Amino acid sequence: MRIEAVQGDITSQDVDAIVNAANSSLMGGGGVDGAIHRAAGPGLLEECMELRRTELPDGLPVGQSVPTAGHDLPARWVIHTVGPNRHRGETDPALLAACFTSALDVADAVSARTVAFPAISAGVYGWDPAEVARVAVDAVRGWSGDVELVRFVLFGEDVLRAFTFALDDAA
Repeated sequence: MRIEAVQGDITSQDVDAIVNAANSSLMGGGGVDGAIHRAAGPGLLEECMELRRTELPDGLPVGQSVPTAGHDLPARWVIHTVGPNRHRGETDPALLAACFTSALDVADAVSARTVAFPAISAGVYGWDPAEVARVAVDAVRGWSGDVELVRFVLFGEDVLRAFTFALDDAA
């Protein structure tokens, strides 16, 4: 599997699936979650509401992932995962790693071969970008399946530096 880190807008990535750093309600929010919902159009919210009515009445648990269609996005799939919130005491790196591996499991299940990830839990969820980068790179490198490309699409230069360092350090 090829792994790369780029600075950019995850909603414009030409990949099979993008990963959404969702909140457990799946109803959209700020940051990456809000940007994905806006770019995907109203069909994404409708599909998420249906998931809440049927499969996930209590919301999506931390560390788990679920797919939806990409709707108006270039990506065919959006894989929603809920990162741990450090401000709520969710500080176990294994929970964070599960976000990456469960999203890859879902990508594999829907036959997505190229996947773009944001820096899950960095930012408003309080995790240090360098720690997120280490956990993410280790989780992706330790995962086995048919995904051919993982692209970390990062918003700021500081987060890009953290992921570049983690990729170089793990090589």
